[in-house]
This record gives sequence, C-alpha cells and structure tokens, in this order.
Amino acid sequence: MNLVLLRRTITIGLAILAAIALTRQCRKPAGWFGRRLARAMNFGHARLTAWGLTHVTVGPRTRILDIGCGGGRTIQTMAAMATDGHIDGIDYSAASVAVARETNAALIESGRVSIQQGSVSHLPFPDAGFDLVTAVETHYYWPDLATDLGEVRRVLAPGGRFLLIAETYRGRPMDWLYWPAMRLMLRARYLTLDEHRAALVAAGFADVQVHSHPSGWMCAVGSQPA
Repeated sequence: MNLVLLRRTITIGLAILAAIALTRQCRKPAGWFGRRLARAMNFGHARLTAWGLTHVTVGPRTRILDIGCGGGRTIQTMAAMATDGHIDGIDYSAASVAVARETNAALIESGRVSIQQGSVSHLPFPDAGFDLVTAVETHYYWPDLATDLGEVRRVLAPGGRFLLIAETYRGRPMDWLYWPAMRLMLRARYLTLDEHRAALVAAGFADVQVHSHPSGWMCAVGSQPA
C-alpha cells in the first residue's frame, strides 16, 4: 500500500469513527462533548420549539413535564409562561441533565423547576399529575413508541395536552437528504405525518392534530380524554 493510499484509508477511517461518535452523542449525549452538544441544542432548537409551543396554551399555573429535556432551554422558555406553575424535566442522559440544571439553576433554587435523570418508559411521576407534557426532538429514540405514549397518557391529567415537536419527518421537503442520516446513521424512528397521527390515536389521545412548517418541521398535539 503506497503512502497516498494509506493516508486516504486513515482519513476515511477517522471520518467513519467521528460519524459513529457523533451519532452516539446525538442519541445520548455523554461526557464533555455531550455537555457541549446539549448547550448547542439549546440554541439550535429554539426557533423550532417556539413554533411548536404556539399550538398549545401555557397558562400561569400550568403543570408541565418536558420529556427528553436536553440542555433545558425548553424548560426555561415554558417557565416564563407558567409563572405560577411547576415544570419537571427528565432526560436519560446524565450530561443533558447536568446542563439542564445549569441552565435552570435559578428556577430550581426557587422551587419552580425540578430536573432528574430517567426514562420515558418508566416516568417517575404519579398518575394524572400534569396539564401539559412536551417532547422536543426526542421521540425518534424512544424504546417502544406505543408503550411510551401510554406512559405519557398515564401522567397526563384529564383534558391535559401532549405536544410532540420534531425537526424532521418522513416525506418532508428535501427528504432524500435526511432519510439516510435518520435511518442508517442515527437508527432513528422516522415517521410520516400520517404515521405520527396514527400513533397518537392508537395510544388513546383525542383531538389529535398534526402540523407542518415550511422549514420541514412538524408537531403533533393530542388530548387526554376528560
């Protein structure tokens, strides 16, 4: 093997290793790099989250759970709306929990926000405890969507709302650019708008609505039957 070919082989190998490492970090941020990634997501998902939140009402006393809270920016945004409410955040990444707590340190100190590590499959909360449950850029990686949506319903109060927000979906504009990364690299759940609607309906949510944005974003909203 000549020197040029060796260099190319090493370069390709390093690129593959870097892609694998980044993929793992997107699924579950860890360590120093994971904390940096969680902070970056706070800014990268801000416009997406703001758009998604326009599809639900957050009142002053709304009790909220943010599943897959990442770096905690969504919690901070909703706390500014639910000025007399309480917001819980949960994420299965220790790195994300650390950044979310840092982002919301003052709100945690005041008792308005609590953030802990845990899984959507076993939410550590009592039945019917929340008026709103949000999930931003996270359902792609849930272990069992049907079962996990049932767990979301368990913690929602009658008449409560579930808001799922995602930056991409199958069938979006320029889908051919996203499909390989979502399915092959990230091994992520990649559903159409109709499949998102069907998943919420099958889980027992009522008044399910699915919205899309010209940027390729989507959100789905479902209610806990009264």
